[in-house]
Amino acid sequence: MSSTPTPNESLLDELQDTLAHGTVARRVETLRRVTDLFVDGAVDFAEDQIALFDDVFECLIDHIETSARALLATRLAPHDRAPPRTLRRLADDDAIEVAGPVLSRSERLDEAALIRTAQTKSQAHLLAISIRRVLSRAVTDILLMRGNDQVIHSTVSNPGADLSGRSFDTLIDRAALDEGLAACLAMRPNLPRHLFLRLVSKASATVRARLEAANPDLAQEVSSAVRTAGRRARSSAVALTSQTEIAHALVRSLHADGRLDDQLVARFTGARKFDEANAAVAAMANVPIAVAESIMIESRAEGVMILAKVAGLSWPTVESIILMRDELAGAAATDLVASRATYERLRRSTAQQVLRFHRVQEAATPMRA
Repeated sequence: MSSTPTPNESLLDELQDTLAHGTVARRVETLRRVTDLFVDGAVDFAEDQIALFDDVFECLIDHIETSARALLATRLAPHDRAPPRTLRRLADDDAIEVAGPVLSRSERLDEAALIRTAQTKSQAHLLAISIRRVLSRAVTDILLMRGNDQVIHSTVSNPGADLSGRSFDTLIDRAALDEGLAACLAMRPNLPRHLFLRLVSKASATVRARLEAANPDLAQEVSSAVRTAGRRARSSAVALTSQTEIAHALVRSLHADGRLDDQLVARFTGARKFDEANAAVAAMANVPIAVAESIMIESRAEGVMILAKVAGLSWPTVESIILMRDELAGAAATDLVASRATYERLRRSTAQQVLRFHRVQEAATPMRA
């Protein structure tokens, strides 16, 4: 006595008959029925059943037109249990109307498939990837390396994109002449303070004005004076992230308790904690944080040494500050031998006079502007 075919066997039999003898219209209709079957029962399917759908979809994909593949991609992309091999095939499709929905929305699509597509496909594919809810550092690096201006702006504007230090270095240099990119970078959530300062210090006057405009309170005070604009942009609320404010509060507390010293500054710089180190040196030198930041970012190593001499820091700690500054600012390496000789010759009284002059300039420049 013959046994009754299982649903899986019936589906495979129908598929084989459709592929062997069916018209294009029949194949599309079979695809629609299989897709409906999957979407309606996806939450209840076991892994072996999902694997069966993977086999069926892969067979049909090779025999249907672009519009049908695009519809399949649109329906499967939102499902967190969608057949993985099918998703990879769709994401790798040269037609962006097919690949786009999966690349931009599917969280089931694996990292390796995203990287492969980002490395090999068109700018339209890269743009679709750039708007995903979450982008790993590996994928983001490829988008920023291969992408055109539209892809780069979209990636940087995505708060879910994890940007590496190498990517930031490249972007900040590029943003110096790109107003839109500079604004995208400045608006990134929790942008490290030292990177924001680098962005401001490298930006043109036009770009700096755009950064200032991000804070409505300063909109009427935009100046064509580049340094003045940079200082106000650094002190605006948009530039102070929650991490920076926490770091400054910590240093104020340590200073009030008399716990700030040479060794603590060295620990901050060794850990590349710019916010803490800058605030600590400012407190020990009795200058506003904005003044210390201006010296750290805009001046040469001599400015750092003047600030450190007033703060009473030892040369090993000063050296660690210079190394941190060079690394975070992306600057050429400072001649530490010559700098040490200069620091040891520098008198504290002389450093105090220079620092007072610097503070007078800081106060007078906005008035002149």
